[in-house]
Amino acid sequence: MVNGYPNIKINGTTNGHIHKALETEYGHRYTYELLLETVHYIRNRVSFTPVVGVICGSGLGSLADCLVNPIEIPYSTIPHFPTSTVKGHVGSLVFGHLSGLPTVCMKGRFHYYEGYPLWKCCMPIRVMKLLGVSHLIITNAAGGLNPSYKVGDIMLVKDHINIMGFAGNNPLQGPNDERFGPRFPPMNQAYNRDIIQLAKKVGEDMGVENRIHEGVYTCLGGPNFETVAELNMLKMLGADAVGMSTVHEVITANHCDMEVFAFSLITNECVVQYEANNEPNHEEVIDVGKQREGLLKQLVSELLKRVFENGITSGKIGK
Repeated sequence: MVNGYPNIKINGTTNGHIHKALETEYGHRYTYELLLETVHYIRNRVSFTPVVGVICGSGLGSLADCLVNPIEIPYSTIPHFPTSTVKGHVGSLVFGHLSGLPTVCMKGRFHYYEGYPLWKCCMPIRVMKLLGVSHLIITNAAGGLNPSYKVGDIMLVKDHINIMGFAGNNPLQGPNDERFGPRFPPMNQAYNRDIIQLAKKVGEDMGVENRIHEGVYTCLGGPNFETVAELNMLKMLGADAVGMSTVHEVITANHCDMEVFAFSLITNECVVQYEANNEPNHEEVIDVGKQREGLLKQLVSELLKRVFENGITSGKIGK
């Protein structure tokens, strides 16, 4: 570090050392071999192979409480794993069985605003893939942009707008290892349509179909909430809900050839008028998550049961 900033090292000399290429402290990505070390550590502590992965969003960590015979491993003990720093994100992997299926839950995800580059935020997804996970459920807390959405509603994500990618920030940047996935993965079918339709049916059977929507999610870097102008721009682009996660995780999961289903719990209505006096806050996000935890546990448990009863594997053409 020089005056609080990372050293930038170009061909030549820095602090007396010779370097052959541009290098910053953010330039050392996880290699396939390094992630195998992480996987080896976990396999020595878990006797079964998970097929389902669940990422618990802000205030939604209680989803992991559904697991039968849980085995919890704190992130801080796992080699090469980042650590969670945000309230509502405990910071551990929990292994167990959900609806009879071997499952791993992330109680706490990693965000760009915590100071992690996107490829590090998404590292656990590649670890889950190497552990054997084929189906990934991603949850998040989001602000509702669509005027028909109310606090406590659930939005099934049918697509996303990668705003951070517009600015050239993508978790797949850098050299590509084909063992993880292809150099140029398609994203036009990033979310499994069969699972989305099944989730709607589960909602109907639970009697909450009027609280379940299907829409487009977008992610900003955070940690500040959005301005009125930004929110109105996002509405014009076609976004129905906005948060600070998920998109880069979905990109990485598709790159790894995983089946993805994602939903947003609408925890606040976005402020799109300058005259409005209400302001979003993180405590509200956590509170709404606690209020809806029973519904979400039931939805996820029943959905997983039906996904595997129906043999849903790939909703993507040509795969």
